Amino acid sequence: MKKHKIYTMSVAKVYPHYITKAEKKGRTKSEVDEIIRWLTGYSQKELEVQLEKQTDFETFFAEAPGMNPSRALIKGVICGVRVEDIEEPTMQEIRYLDKLIDELAKGKTMEKILRK
Repeated sequence: MKKHKIYTMSVAKVYPHYITKAEKKGRTKSEVDEIIRWLTGYSQKELEVQLEKQTDFETFFAEAPGMNPSRALIKGVICGVRVEDIEEPTMQEIRYLDKLIDELAKGKTMEKILRK
């Protein structure tokens, strides 16, 4: 089976869109970074290295230092699909990130976004 195009796309290519989406709604780049660090376990420095290396999404999630176990609490619809029902693990991780960025842009508090 052919891999979905997003798997081979660089995280650095999509990252500015996450920031733009957040900033349009009065949120910040540092909040986007916090969400990514919370989800993946990357430090800020490690995240910046991944962006500089133009790491693709599949590798980005496969090499994540520690995916947050609380990500299983992320529920809802993204791109017309319930994130909790996605069976392919890498696609689910990508959609978890999309959902968290959507929640940020919709004005949710960081406490709620990070499932505290």
